[in-house]
Amino acid sequence: MSHATTITNNKRPPKRNINSLIVQEKSISILDDFTVKLSSLMIVGSIIWVPSLLVYLYKKWKKTKHDDHVDGGDTKKKRLYRNLLLALIACTIFGPHRHYRVGKWLKVKHWKLWNAWLRYIAFQVITDHDGNSTTSGDRSGGSFDMKKDQAILAFSPHGIFPFSLGFAVLPERAKEYFGEFRPVVATATKFYPLLRTILQWLRKVDASKEDVDRALSQGYRIGLAPGGISEMFEGYPKQGRHPNEECIILNSRKGFIKMALKHQVPIIPIYSFGSSKLLKRLELPLLEKVSNWIRVSLCIFYGVCGLPIPFRKKLLYVVGEPIHPPHMKYTEQDDKSPEFEKQVEIMH
Repeated sequence: MSHATTITNNKRPPKRNINSLIVQEKSISILDDFTVKLSSLMIVGSIIWVPSLLVYLYKKWKKTKHDDHVDGGDTKKKRLYRNLLLALIACTIFGPHRHYRVGKWLKVKHWKLWNAWLRYIAFQVITDHDGNSTTSGDRSGGSFDMKKDQAILAFSPHGIFPFSLGFAVLPERAKEYFGEFRPVVATATKFYPLLRTILQWLRKVDASKEDVDRALSQGYRIGLAPGGISEMFEGYPKQGRHPNEECIILNSRKGFIKMALKHQVPIIPIYSFGSSKLLKRLELPLLEKVSNWIRVSLCIFYGVCGLPIPFRKKLLYVVGEPIHPPHMKYTEQDDKSPEFEKQVEIMH
């Protein structure tokens, strides 16, 4: 059973030495507002409109009459519907356009679209360091570069939709504060066609033990939301929760800590205030049980006007000091050894 830690968000975060800070405008233009809402409908809502468009094109193709006087019997209109249907199916299921080099060529991180989003959510970062940090956890005594050295960036809470993870990796401007990293995402994201494409342009890592292990073995920095699917259902409107409470699940989340120990990379804890407020959901306990069982989020969520558009809430990141793992030699047999479990508990 997962245990949630509850944080009452009715006070401001404690004062810290602010070295990294983005202050956005309090008001946004009509163009920015329209851009954000339209792109959210297109990207987040692609799980609905893409299948709907496929059904529509199929029905139009079937209903369009044949013309016996035309070779093959297909009219221009019928061929158009058929070709559009086949093209959309090909792009949805396959698609060389999803290769990360295509995203690099398109300069996806430099799109002005993300600047509109940053103004919409009032993106802000607070940290105690300037990017280079030497801590007591680093037993080598050497310096650690928060933006460049290999690490696991752990974002909490997950939220109904992991916007906090997304906006730490998507805009080029975010690299000034989090560095380059590959996002670890749930397998279920493949059901969101446009989102899937963008994530693959960002060289996403599937949230499986094998894929995460491979990415760390290759020396990549990764970012993840440890709470996962279970954390989506822990906050309000769950019974006993208050709207101002934010819940995170960490007690039962030890997989990313084991990876940190195995690969000897530090964990950078990042708490994002406001990420649980960007969308709301319906409280349906049965869906929560089924989601945790099949490990795919089945959540009825909504935002502005009941649509998959996030509410305009401030997203405040608080970046903690890196947690360095103790030096130890790792073998495959160590996963279940008492010493390894002891070190996991110490880091946890």
